[in-house]
Amino acid sequence: MSVGTSSAPGAQDAGSPPAVSRPPGDPAGLGIDPDQLPDGLVVADEQGHVICFNAAAERITAVRAQDALGQRLEKALPLEDLEGRRWWQLTDPYGGLAIRVGQPERNLLLPGGREVLVSARYVRTRPTGPLRRLVVTLRDTEARRRTERSHAELIATVAHELRSPLTSVKGFTATLLAKWERFTDDQKRLMLETVDADADRVTRLIAELLDISRIDSGRLEVRRQPVDMGAAVGRHIQAYVAAGQPADRFLLRVQQPLPDLWADPDKIDQVLSNLLENAVRHGEGTVTIDVTATASPREDEDTGTSVTVSDEGPGIPEESMNRVFTRFWRGSKRGGTGLGLYIVKGIVEAHGGTITVGRAPGAGAEFRFTLPVSAPAYLA
Repeated sequence: MSVGTSSAPGAQDAGSPPAVSRPPGDPAGLGIDPDQLPDGLVVADEQGHVICFNAAAERITAVRAQDALGQRLEKALPLEDLEGRRWWQLTDPYGGLAIRVGQPERNLLLPGGREVLVSARYVRTRPTGPLRRLVVTLRDTEARRRTERSHAELIATVAHELRSPLTSVKGFTATLLAKWERFTDDQKRLMLETVDADADRVTRLIAELLDISRIDSGRLEVRRQPVDMGAAVGRHIQAYVAAGQPADRFLLRVQQPLPDLWADPDKIDQVLSNLLENAVRHGEGTVTIDVTATASPREDEDTGTSVTVSDEGPGIPEESMNRVFTRFWRGSKRGGTGLGLYIVKGIVEAHGGTITVGRAPGAGAEFRFTLPVSAPAYLA
């Protein structure tokens, strides 16, 4: 960011930047109010005196702007590196090499040991010329620490979830290899079925990790095809009934006619699977699924498709509503990685849709997601 300067009439040097007017609250001539910036901003003049110390810098450093303005930079902002060396003496922006253009962002310490992310830009009137402005940006490390904690939690969760099935797979395969002849065919089948189920569990966890990686990096691909949402929900219900759930536990209501929906069928199945599994595992009573036509979440489309999944269980506590779609949230202590609803939200939003959670009429949990029809241009 370049910083404009102004000088007294008749005192402008040849080669210096032209004087600019400064709006109210703009002591450094930036063209905007520095207090509106999200990061800390400290600007020092050619003599090393602080001429700008914005509100974010006050918050991060716990130094009042009125105490910093006019002070020497090294006094107003006494930074040290992680080895205890004084930063401004070490980098020497005013007396050091004239070819330097700044300092890359790095962790430095404020008095008291608080870490802050600092970067600097050297503003010169000409290449290798004297320093006219030293622009320093400050960022709190708390956001980075939260990200690091989140990554650590993800690693710990994955390690925990992988340990159990892999231990089972290793145990059963080692036993079968060592004592194959001592087991009956039924015993061998039971052990191999357990190994197969645990291998599926590991595969699902790896798929979840890949989905999270794609969601976080914005690389989740959506391959749109025509999707019959009512039929897709029906297939999931049939699978639950075949697995032993009573058929009367599910109530499917499909409003007709529905708009033609274009979405990624595999990812829609993943969304439905997570929502229905949550309702069956954590809810009680009848699981009701309503598929209806609704207004599209996109401004350039009139219609969309909405799916509401509700149960008659205890529901989700009000204080937990805003955390439902975050990583590691679990509605109960009955297992799971706590990643499913985070992935569901990412998939729905990758389709341009929205998802919400609330309380069902029967006091249980109610999840509702809405997708735009997203018809290809050649069908419009």
